[in-house]
Amino acid sequence: MAAAAVVLHPRDLAGCEHRLALDQSHPDLVRARPDTPEAQRRKDAAADHRAGVRDMVRGLHSDQPPGTVVLVDPTSDHATRVAATMAACAAEAAWIWNATLPTDLDHGRRGHAELLIRDRSGYVPVIVVNHRVSYRAKPGNGGNGGNGGSTLTSPVWTWAPRPDASRNARNQRRDQLRLAQLTAMLLDLGLTPSDDPADLKGGVIGIDADCIVVFEMAALLDDYAESFERRMAIARQTIPTAPRRIGECRSCPWWPRCGPELEERRDVSLVVGGNQSIALGEIGITTIDQLAHFRGDPPPDWPGNIRFDDAVLNAIAWLTDIPLIRRLGEPQVDRADVEVDVDMESYGEHGAYLWGTLLTDNADPSREVRYRAFATWEPLPTRDEGRSFAEFWGWLTAEREAAHAAGKTFAAYCYSQQAENRWLLGSAQRFAGDDGVPPRTEIEEFIASDEWVDIYEAVGRNFICPNGKGLKRVAPVAGFTWRDAEASGEASMDWYRDAVGLGGATPDPAQRQRLLEYNEDDVRATKVLREWIDGPAKDEVPHADTVLEFRDR
Repeated sequence: MAAAAVVLHPRDLAGCEHRLALDQSHPDLVRARPDTPEAQRRKDAAADHRAGVRDMVRGLHSDQPPGTVVLVDPTSDHATRVAATMAACAAEAAWIWNATLPTDLDHGRRGHAELLIRDRSGYVPVIVVNHRVSYRAKPGNGGNGGNGGSTLTSPVWTWAPRPDASRNARNQRRDQLRLAQLTAMLLDLGLTPSDDPADLKGGVIGIDADCIVVFEMAALLDDYAESFERRMAIARQTIPTAPRRIGECRSCPWWPRCGPELEERRDVSLVVGGNQSIALGEIGITTIDQLAHFRGDPPPDWPGNIRFDDAVLNAIAWLTDIPLIRRLGEPQVDRADVEVDVDMESYGEHGAYLWGTLLTDNADPSREVRYRAFATWEPLPTRDEGRSFAEFWGWLTAEREAAHAAGKTFAAYCYSQQAENRWLLGSAQRFAGDDGVPPRTEIEEFIASDEWVDIYEAVGRNFICPNGKGLKRVAPVAGFTWRDAEASGEASMDWYRDAVGLGGATPDPAQRQRLLEYNEDDVRATKVLREWIDGPAKDEVPHADTVLEFRDR
């Protein structure tokens, strides 16, 4: 019996090559494999976003003649969806939602586009994704994105690409490869507006759904052709692959197979990043033991996101089961008379529903260390988010000003300020003019001040963290334990859905309380960690020089 033809979906063109090889060599296991809760959560969120964009597209064209927007039924089988798509193309429908193209067995590819938009005598593929695809351009940079010049955008109600100096495109290779495969398939079907690749474009609608970010396809098609050729060879088992730990291993269903294999051979990728393991392999270092005992110069093309000496120490820590290594003789962290630990909870890209705080007045021991939360339990997005943010900011500002008035020093702490800063600035911008919402400049001044302290950065300055720098990795070393064994950012997404009753369910007060306790534990963990850095850490964590003595054993 002849082997089935290899057919690649756009998702097969990026990410781990070994996963592609395993998927292709064990198709029965792939079909029978259930989604992890995290994967199902991402799929549900993406489906909700696509449904929102679909309804927006229909609404924008509700006053147009019937047939302007054709919706292909997503519940029908593949052959029926293909037939409906081809019929809509033949009828020259202006917008085709959930367009499914015929599987190309000759070239080995398949694909579907959330939208095909009529342009001249053909169609442009537009995909809808649940992540951000552009960001506001900084003043004076001309809006130059990463696609060879000014970023192109089109309004969501029509196809009219033009330079947009207000935005920079965020280039996601997975998105670009998907657009390229769809464009290649449309070319072969004779459905593109032009036969000249230099005249072809594609688009992406992101989480904000406020524009279509447009890409010129010529250069992307060249990159796609090279990637497709290599991935097809991997799928056909003519290019061998081997496991190597990379970022996506955290959620990969093949990890229970690959992880033990890597541990058995003590693979160096277990203690360094994917690019670093490649650089090490080029100078003959493939195992943790080799790296731990290495005394030479770093590889000439060593990636700069981790110091080479830290990589050696990570290897030693793995062999000796050391959770943290001290960089400095005396760990240092900024302290103040009045200290406020802050932690924010958001729901995907929809908004920040909870700002939790823990106030400690070191100058007044009689003042209670108190957790206080500022939340909205209306489902996001909601204007009530602006109300809860304004109350948080008003309280924080009042405590800060009171400390200054009393001659006390003040500091607010977070763990990894990138998320907090994003929603601080974004909330000030989205709810500008609402009662109590500060101007963006006020937020910017606070973020830039010495009174906003990132403990994540302090951990990086003071320690090498073989197991990662996440709060739930580091705080237990300082003696902190979360009350909820299932506490995690991913789990909190499910808790939030139940807490506010997304999908028409009845809101669950128990899940609201669970979220509050999770948030409170996060701010308490930050407090415990920074106080530990300023105290017992010096005696409890070995110094790097001591750890390096392992090489002399």
